[in-house]
Amino acid sequence: MRKETQKLLVLSLLGLFSVSLTAQQKVKKDTVRGLDEVVVTALGIKRQDKSLGYVAEKVGSEIFENIQNNNWAQGLEGRVAGLKIQTAGAGPLSSSRITLRGEKSFSLDGNYALIVVDGVPLSNSTTGTGTAAYGAGTGGDLPIDLGNGLNSINPDDIESITVLKGASAAALYGSRAANGALMITTKSGRGKDGKIRVSFNSSLSYDSVLKWPDYQYEYGQGTQAKNSAGEFFYSYGASPDGVSTGGTSSAFGPKFNGQYYFQYDPNLLGQSAERQLWRPYKDNVKGFWETGVTSSNNVSVESSTEKTSFRASLTYLDNKWMMPNTGFDRFNGAFSLDHKVTDKLKISARFNYANTKSDNLPATGYNNQSISYFMIFQNPNVDLAWYQPIWKPGQDEIDQIHPFSSFIDNPYLIAYQMLNGVQKKMITGNLSATYDFNKNFSLMFRSGIEMLNEKRTTKRPYSSANYLKGFYREQYIKNNEFNNDVLFTFKKDFNKFNITANAGASIRYNEYVMNDYRAEGLKVVGDYSLNNAISLITKVPKPNDQQTNSVYGLVSANYDNLVFLDVTGRNDWSSTLPVQYRSFFYPSVSTSVILSDLFKLSGPAFNYWKLRASWAKVGVAGLPYQLDKYYTPSDFVGSVLTPGTYPNPLLKPEDNTNIEAGMDFSVLKNRLSYNVTLYQNDTENQIITIPTLLESGYSNRIINAGKVRNRGVEMSMNAAPFKTKNFSWNISANWTLNRNKILTLPDEFAGESYYTISTVAGVLYYNATVGGSLGDLYGFKLVRNANGDVVYDPATGLPARPDRVEKVGNAFPKWRAGFQNDFKIKNWQISFSFDGQYGGVAYSQTHHKMSEQGKLGHTLMGRDNPGGTIVGQGVILNADGTYTANTKAVGLAAYYADYYRRANVETNTFDTSFIKLRDARIAYSFSKELIAPLKLTELTLAVFGKNLWMWTKFPMFDPEVAALNDSTITPGAEIGQLPSARTVGFQVNLKF
Repeated sequence: MRKETQKLLVLSLLGLFSVSLTAQQKVKKDTVRGLDEVVVTALGIKRQDKSLGYVAEKVGSEIFENIQNNNWAQGLEGRVAGLKIQTAGAGPLSSSRITLRGEKSFSLDGNYALIVVDGVPLSNSTTGTGTAAYGAGTGGDLPIDLGNGLNSINPDDIESITVLKGASAAALYGSRAANGALMITTKSGRGKDGKIRVSFNSSLSYDSVLKWPDYQYEYGQGTQAKNSAGEFFYSYGASPDGVSTGGTSSAFGPKFNGQYYFQYDPNLLGQSAERQLWRPYKDNVKGFWETGVTSSNNVSVESSTEKTSFRASLTYLDNKWMMPNTGFDRFNGAFSLDHKVTDKLKISARFNYANTKSDNLPATGYNNQSISYFMIFQNPNVDLAWYQPIWKPGQDEIDQIHPFSSFIDNPYLIAYQMLNGVQKKMITGNLSATYDFNKNFSLMFRSGIEMLNEKRTTKRPYSSANYLKGFYREQYIKNNEFNNDVLFTFKKDFNKFNITANAGASIRYNEYVMNDYRAEGLKVVGDYSLNNAISLITKVPKPNDQQTNSVYGLVSANYDNLVFLDVTGRNDWSSTLPVQYRSFFYPSVSTSVILSDLFKLSGPAFNYWKLRASWAKVGVAGLPYQLDKYYTPSDFVGSVLTPGTYPNPLLKPEDNTNIEAGMDFSVLKNRLSYNVTLYQNDTENQIITIPTLLESGYSNRIINAGKVRNRGVEMSMNAAPFKTKNFSWNISANWTLNRNKILTLPDEFAGESYYTISTVAGVLYYNATVGGSLGDLYGFKLVRNANGDVVYDPATGLPARPDRVEKVGNAFPKWRAGFQNDFKIKNWQISFSFDGQYGGVAYSQTHHKMSEQGKLGHTLMGRDNPGGTIVGQGVILNADGTYTANTKAVGLAAYYADYYRRANVETNTFDTSFIKLRDARIAYSFSKELIAPLKLTELTLAVFGKNLWMWTKFPMFDPEVAALNDSTITPGAEIGQLPSARTVGFQVNLKF
C-alpha cells in the first residue's frame, strides 16, 4: 500500500481506550496487541486494559470540557454501563448519589461508590440539616442541599475518570471500595516540547424549567360552597354574597366564566369594596421562576520538558439559579508538578483548592418554608404580584403578607428573607516520591490530604410560619482526612513470562467535628447574630474520628501478553470494630485471555477477542462509635441524652463477594467493538439497625444479619460507520440490567412478613422481605375485588380503606441505557446523547396534595356534573358476598381528597420510565492557518445544551426523583421536589 494512502485511523475500542494504527497494519499479528491504552486502577497503579480481568471504563476530559456542568458527576449520566447518578432535585449544587451495579446494602447511604482523586480516596461525607423532607406541621426546619466535598471538584481540571465497577476492580482500596470506585485523574501538563501552553475556556449558559405539572386554570379557589340561591360562589371573607370561602387551599370553587365576586384587594390587604372579575392568573406559579444564568471561566498554564512538567489552573464559576436570589459561586485553583530529580528519583505534587460560597441556597421538601410548599398551595385565582411587597405597611420585617393562610409563607419572603448561606473551603492534594533502585525494583511513598472547613448560616425572619419570633443558626463543620501509603514494586521478565508484584501499607485517619449554635427567637428584629438570641442553644460537638491501618499486595503475571493473572490480598485493622474482629482479610483473583492472539484469529474482518473473569471478597467495616454506649449532648447546656440505640460490642465486618465474567471483541478493521459482562454480588452479615422492645430502655439495636444478592448484565458498543478525511461518525451505546434479591433477613423477623428499612412521609415504607428486592415500596393501595374493580364503601361512596400495606413497586428501574453520537464534518463537530430507563416507580407527595386540592388537569373530570358530585367507578360489596356497581354520588372535593389522600400510595405512585436528550453540542474549530496570525494554536466556538427534551409519563417535574432526608438521598419518593433545568449555553475554547 502506498504511503500517500496511509491514514491514521483512530478507533474506539470497548469504550475504554483509543487506538492509533495505520491502515497497512490491518493484517499484522500485532494489530490488536498494540491496543495498549493505560488505565488507572486501584492505588493509582497504571495498567494496560487488556491485562485486566474486570471492567475498567475510561471517560476522557472532553466530556467535562464540552458540556459544562455545575457538578462533574452529571457529565457521566448515561455514558457508563452500570453507573447511576441521582440527585434530589434540590437546587444548583446537585449533590449526587453515585452507585454502581445496583443496591447492595440495607442502608441507603451504604451503597455509594468510592471517589478517588489522583490515587487518594475522598471521604465523601455529607452533613445534612437534621430534618426530613416531609416536615409539614412539625414546626421545624427543612433539608437544604448544601453540597459536599465532591461538589468542589472542578470539571475543567479532570483529565480522565476510570470507573472500576466491581469489588474485584477496587479490592486494593478496601471496604470503602466494596461498591466500586471512580478514579479521577487530574490534568498534569505532561509533554515533551518544552513550550509554555496557555488554555482559556469560557462558557455562558441559561437555565429554564424543563417540565411543569399539568396545572388547571379553569376553576378557582373554593370548596363547592353555594349561596342562598343554590349557586356556587366565592367570597374572600363574609360578604353580601355569603360566608367566607377564601380560607381554603383547594381549587373546587366556581368556574372562571366572567362572573364577579368579592375577592382579595392587595391595596386594602383584605376584601375588595366592590365585586371583582373572577379570573385565573395562569402565570402565578411559573412567573415566580426566572432564567438562570451560569458563567464559567478557566485559564490554565502548562509546560513540560524531559525532566519536569507542571500545570496551574484557575477557574471561577458564578451561578444565578432559576429561583430568585439563589445560586452560588465557586473558585478553584489547581497545581500539579512532576519532576525527575535523578534517573532514579521522581517526585510528584498535586494541589487543589476550592472555595464555594452562597448567600442563599433553596430549601427543599414539604414544609411551610420551602418554595415547593407555596407552589402546591397557590390557587389559580391568586395573582403572584399580591405577594411582592412581602411586608405589610409599617410592619417591615415584622409581619408578612400571606392573605390566604398563616401556614403558607410568602414566596418572596422565602426567597429574600429565609436565607441558607454557606462558605465551604476545601483542599485536596498529595505528595509522592518514587525511587527506582534498578529496572526491577521501585518504591513509592505518598501522602494525601483532604481538608474541609465549612460555615453555614440559616436565617428565618419574624412572622414565618414556623418561627414567629425569628431564628438564626450557625454551623461549623471540619472534616479532615489523611491518607499515607507506601508501595513497593517488583518487575521481572522471564522470557515469555512477566511478573509484577506490588506490596504496600497505608494509614487512613479521618476526623469530623461539627459545632452547632441556634438562636431560638430574636430579641431585635432583623439582627441575625447569636448575641441577639432569646434562647441560645449550643450543642457540644461529639467526636466522630476513625482510623484504618492496612497492608496489601498484588501479583500480576502474564504469558507472552496472551494470558494474564492477578492475585490480590488486603488486611485491614479498623477502629470501628471490636478488638477480636478488628482485623479482617480479603482476597481477589482475576484473569484475562486474548483469544484472538492465542489462536491467531486476527484478520481483516475479526480483530480482537478477549475473555475475562474475576472473583473478589471484600470486608466492610461499620460506622464509628457503634460498639459502646455514648451519650448525646442535649439542647440544655450541661445535660446529655441517653442513647436510643443499643450498641453491639461484638460487631463483625460485612462480607461482600463479587464474581464477574465477560468478553470484549472488535470486528471490521476495529470499526465495531462490543463488550458484555455478567456479574453477581453477594453482601451478607450486614451491619443493620433493628427495632427492639421499648421495655429494654432502647428503641433500636445494632446487629449483623441479612444477605442481598445482585445479578446483572452490562453491555456497551462502539462503532465507526464512516471515517474519511472530511467526515467521521462515531457511535457508542450501553445497556444495563440489574436484579436485586434479598436472600435472608435478621432472625428477629423470621415470623414477620417484612423488615422496614426506612419510611418517608409516614406513609411510604421501604420494606425488605425474603425473596423481595431492596427498593421495594410499600403503602396502602385501593381495595379491589378478584376482577380488579375498586371497591367502594356503600355508606360514604368513597373508596374502601385497606387494613394492611402492600407492595406498590420498586424504586429502581428494570434496565437503563445510553446512546451517544459524534460527527465530524471538516471543521465542524456535532454530538448528542440520549439516555433513559425502563421501569421503576416513585411516590409523589406533590401529586397527592395538588390532586386533593383540585389543582391538576386530571381533577377536571366530573366538574360539569349536576350538583358538583361524582360517582366513583367501581363496585360495592353486598351482604351476600357479591358485588354490584357503585352508584352513590359524593361531592367532587370529598372524592378527590379521599381518592388521592396522602396515605393512598397507589394513586400517587407513578412509573419513572423516561428518555432524555441529555446533551447536545455543535462546535466549529478554526483552521490553524487562519488563527496562526493571532498566535493561537486552537480556537473553537460552540453552542451546547443539557436536558433539552424529555419523554416521560411521570406527572411531576422530573422522573429522576429522590427525596432529601437530612443528608440521605432517598430514591423513589418525590417530597417537595424543585424543578429541573433545561440548559442552553455558549462556549469558547482557545489555546496559545
